[in-house]
Formats: sequence, structure tokens, C-alpha cells
Amino acid sequence: MQHHLYSLLEEADRAGRIAGEVILVPYANPIGLSQYSNGIHLGRYEQGGGGNFNRNWPDLAAGVSEAVEDKLSEDEAGNVAVIRGAMRAHLEEQQPASELQSLRLALATLACDADVVLDLHCDDQALMHLYLVPANWPDGAALAADLGCRAVMLAEDSGGGSFDEVFSTPWTRLAARFPQYPIPTACLSGTVELRGRSDVDDALAMADAQALFNSLMRFGAVAGDPPPVPAALCEATRLDATDTVRSPVAGVIAYAVELGQQVQAGDVIAWVVDPTETPEKARTAITTATDGLVLTLCAHRYLRPGMVLAKVVGTEPLPSRQGPYLLED
Repeated sequence: MQHHLYSLLEEADRAGRIAGEVILVPYANPIGLSQYSNGIHLGRYEQGGGGNFNRNWPDLAAGVSEAVEDKLSEDEAGNVAVIRGAMRAHLEEQQPASELQSLRLALATLACDADVVLDLHCDDQALMHLYLVPANWPDGAALAADLGCRAVMLAEDSGGGSFDEVFSTPWTRLAARFPQYPIPTACLSGTVELRGRSDVDDALAMADAQALFNSLMRFGAVAGDPPPVPAALCEATRLDATDTVRSPVAGVIAYAVELGQQVQAGDVIAWVVDPTETPEKARTAITTATDGLVLTLCAHRYLRPGMVLAKVVGTEPLPSRQGPYLLED
């Protein structure tokens, strides 16, 4: 997709239509990209013990609060400039002590003063979806419609310090700490899940690139007249209304549902089959706790206990999802 988006931006640049600065990072995680084991690409966790590449990013609000406290004023635009300057200065002071820290510092330095930060991912088997903080909604509604998102999930703190929240939450946290000063949500930062890992072909990539290009025109980064905003395919919902369904047992998944299917609380969405048991004891029913849309499924058909096998997007918060860590590890 980035390949096609680059071509669209190159054409716009030749026509003098780049109204701002657009930074494309083709491989945001070259460390993870190089991690293979027995011919299988891993890359979700840093093998030196650093954990999930997309968790435990620093809290920039905490890093700059003292530096900006005496520089804020009644000038909203001036406050944005002060905070962004403090973020850059804070990052310039950091001394990375590992390859992983160097990677995070490089990415944070590129993104800390951006108006829009989009972290492009893909899930396992999934429909197009988007994660945002509540303060970025409904500003992100056109982006979700452009992309054809089937779900938009909102959380102030999804848990674990994910990359996109590094650049969105500082604005809401600083606004809460300094309510006497006008501090806007100056960065729309979100995670775009470009369907599933195997959903890679030129037709999809070209369509997604054009969708993002249209959004860049709406954001003002590229001059031009974007087409009308497409009809939204979903409403935004709270992330803690999404049931992250885990298997309590080991075994082979036999799904009873498909992506995009609407289910009800208590419905069996899969059976986990233990091949070592007799047929009458082998099957464990896996049910969902919410009414909603089947958004993701696990591509691996053999599970260990505790592994996620599906996400079902509901509308009502689930008691089991309350707490600081809403995303799986």
C-alpha cells in the first residue's frame, strides 16, 4: 500500500500540491522485520527481552509537563508550539542504550510534532478497523469512512502505552493538568488495521492508498478537492465494549462464524477440539459475551490456553474489559 501511496504523493509533489510535510516510513520496525525462526516471520516481540514492540512507549506528557508549565498562555496556537517544542527538546535529550530504544527514539522524533500520525498495521484475519482516543472523534470519522472501516474503537488508554497513544494522549493529559490554558487535541493519532496478514494484493493496496490520499487532502497536507466522504460503515464504539475472546483450553479451532457476521451474547463462535479426547469429550464451546460484529479471527488453527481466537465488537462496555489493559499482549 505504501508503494502506491508514494506514487500518488510523488505525482502530487510534481504538481506542487504538497501543502505540508508527509513522512512515509516504509519499515517502521526493521528489527521485528528481520526476526525469523524456522522460516516463520515473528516480529511482534523484541527477542532481546524488550517485550512487545508496540507497548511500553514513553508518556510524553509526563516528560514535558514541567518544561511547559511556565510557558503556557491564553494563546492556543502558541501553546501548541510550546508543547511541540518541549517534546522535541525532551527527545533530543534522550540517550538510547539499546537497538530497540534507538528505534523508538527515531520514530518518536519523526512523529512528535505531527498533526496526524497513522500507525499502519494488519491483524490476523480481520476486517478493516481503526483505534483512536475519544478526543480524536468525530475528527477521525472521515478517515474511517475513506478507509471503509467496519469498526472504530475508542479508548483514552487502551493499555500498555501503544505507539499511537504516545502522540494523542499528551494533549488530553496536558489539557487536564492545565485546565486554565487552552490546549487543543493537536494530533490525530491512530492505529489503522489494514485487514489481515494475508490480505495483500495490488487491488486492495491501490484502493487503500487512494483512500489515505483522499484523507491527506481532507487534512490539508495535500492540496486538491477530495471526493465526497463515503457513507460510514460503522459507528465508533468504546474499546471496552469489544469482547476479546480467549480459549480456556488447548486444541484445534473449528469456527462456527465468519468475519463480518453479526452474533449475539452467548452464541457459540467456535469449538476447540482436543484431539487426545474421545469425541464426546473433545469439543469445548467458545461463546461471546456481547452482541456485535465478528471483527477478527485467529489464522492459527491450533491454540494454547489463553490465546485470543476472535474479537467481537459490541456497543455496551463489558465488565470483564474494565481495567488498564484493554488490548491483548
